Amino acid sequence: MTLKPLDGKVALVTGGSRGLGREICCALAGLGVRVGVNFSQNETAAAETVRRIERARGIAFAVQGDVTAEGDARRAVDRVTERFNGNVDILVNNANGQHPRYSVEESDWEAYLVQLQYTVKAPLQLLKAVVGPMKTKGSGSIINIGSEVVQVGDANFSSYVTAKSAMLGMTRSWARELASSGIRVNLVAPGFIPVERHRDTESQIIDAYRATVPLGRMGQAGDVASAVSFFASDAAGFITGQCLSVNGGRTFGI
Repeated sequence: MTLKPLDGKVALVTGGSRGLGREICCALAGLGVRVGVNFSQNETAAAETVRRIERARGIAFAVQGDVTAEGDARRAVDRVTERFNGNVDILVNNANGQHPRYSVEESDWEAYLVQLQYTVKAPLQLLKAVVGPMKTKGSGSIINIGSEVVQVGDANFSSYVTAKSAMLGMTRSWARELASSGIRVNLVAPGFIPVERHRDTESQIIDAYRATVPLGRMGQAGDVASAVSFFASDAAGFITGQCLSVNGGRTFGI
């Protein structure tokens, strides 16, 4: 399927400086979207994302902000709106922190809260900042980046699994509430896709995971970016409240 251009649309992609976020930013820019590349600390990486987009004749700029902090989330939206002289049409909640593995005995409530900051608090704050103009316009696309762990239920990973499960439920509730305003809310659930932060992952771990993928290969960041682009496009104009698994057939959407 060839997606129609989204010329003139404005997007904010959180955690857009590298990894999945970088590819999502580049893919949206390739459709003519003006992209706010959000980053928390790595300004150099965010600048590289912007350079890649500009080399391909796209339009983007880097916007700093810890989107788990209410003030930063609002300021990031305001900066994108001011820079592009237009309200955010597409919000991609991709930002993520560290997610270490803990046994039940090692876990505490703080470990759960840390994960919920990124999967629930940040998306909520950002939605509140963009939803008013979207309602006025009668359109908008919210795309949350979840994970296959919701279905797999990885052991010793309950804080992260719980947080991503909450994100899925939140996606569906928002979709129901906002549909009458023309705002669509969907979730992309990737599997294990090695990016920069996995550079030290042992090859045996990657090989073992690959062996469980029906399509027989590891996913790439571009696979996720393609799914996000679809949800952002008019081709998904009658789709909301859905979870799209991007993991080579390891699980199915729920």
